[in-house]
Amino acid sequence: MSDGGGRHSRHAARRRSRVWPVLLSLVLIAAAVGGGLYLHRSSQRNQDAAAAGPSTPAIDLAARSAAVNQVLQRRAQAVLTGNEQEFVADVDPADTKLVARQRTLFANLRQFGFAKLGYQQLAQQYDDAIAQKYGPSTYLVAVAMEYQLRGIDLVPVRAMLGYTFSRRSNGRWMLVSDSDLDKRLPRGSHEEAWDFGPVLVKRASRVLVVVEQGQDALANKLVAMSRNAVQAVSKNWPGGWNGSGVVIALADKVVRGADYSQPKNAEDALAMATFVYRTLPGEVTGEGERTDSYVVLNPNNRSKVDARTLAHEFTHVATAPYGPYAPRWMVEGAATYVEFLPMAGQKDLAIGQYRLDVRTKYLANVTALPADATFFDQADSSYPLSWLALDYLFTRFGPTEVGTLYRELASLGVTQKDRDRIMLEHLGMTEAGLFRALKAAAAA
Repeated sequence: MSDGGGRHSRHAARRRSRVWPVLLSLVLIAAAVGGGLYLHRSSQRNQDAAAAGPSTPAIDLAARSAAVNQVLQRRAQAVLTGNEQEFVADVDPADTKLVARQRTLFANLRQFGFAKLGYQQLAQQYDDAIAQKYGPSTYLVAVAMEYQLRGIDLVPVRAMLGYTFSRRSNGRWMLVSDSDLDKRLPRGSHEEAWDFGPVLVKRASRVLVVVEQGQDALANKLVAMSRNAVQAVSKNWPGGWNGSGVVIALADKVVRGADYSQPKNAEDALAMATFVYRTLPGEVTGEGERTDSYVVLNPNNRSKVDARTLAHEFTHVATAPYGPYAPRWMVEGAATYVEFLPMAGQKDLAIGQYRLDVRTKYLANVTALPADATFFDQADSSYPLSWLALDYLFTRFGPTEVGTLYRELASLGVTQKDRDRIMLEHLGMTEAGLFRALKAAAAA
């Protein structure tokens, strides 16, 4: 439910009581992205050796870079202006399957409505098998796609992919593959919604929904629910939220790093919110600078998603820019707190009864707030207890203080000592003190 690109969370479909729909949200920690922008370092020695080999033709590196930049610029401009022929003009015409995929990619990209779009070469790679396949002029390069979806992304954001180019006898550089680097790139790279089969994009104010072509009814349903969820988060999150909700509901099981091919995810999860980056991991900071998240639905459970599910996910979207260090009980508790508030188009929930149920069923049987390390192993109790903690904080300290606390914990709460210091400053109690306060409130 919250993150994308480097860290992901999931909104799980727990068995629901008809009185109280308890929706799980589990955050999946993806592999570190050090292999992404840094992957050229481990291969640089091989690359240098290959460049010095006797079979390697003399290549003017500056001219190659300039020529490939022109290809990338033409492709970006072609999308912005709607020129399909220009988009595929530099694609190897002998590879009819690649050309067909690129035409599908173009048609997909055109639907998203980019305010800005560009591609930037990052770092050359080397792979002997690929070089032998395409010839000694093979140029394998990681590429940053920088874009801004009109009316959706508040700032330009970046994603990664990889291209393989080869120089023809006339000196022209042609795109011969767009997938050779996929396994070396960070998790989620080249897995954007536009990278799969033909899609349908539907929009509303502050909402963008992606489904497969022909899924108009699903798209319309998700747009309506997303609008209600965006309004709910904007109204209820401390300080408001002016971002947007992107919902990707494709049949593909791995999209933007949300992996629904894993058995537990495929069975339990409803949705994951996947990080969107202002700067990629490794460019400015090791973790990258997040700007928001896009929500990816589980293709097995799309029919179970409702506006409350999306409100939970969009709360993660709203808080994604704060940073990665907030305790998991606060991250998921805050999203669940907003999810359970009154919402347009949704029946109000029995909050008082749920609070009593959590106190008697879960609080009475634990000795501390849910720990990050075991949060998901004990999800049945972790989520209700996290909601209870946030319910207490909002009630006692008010939304402004809770919002400020969240921001500081997310940006500065690196260690337990840091977390305790921040909580003492804002609440006059540590996490342990908060747990004792919950116990005392339950006994009153």
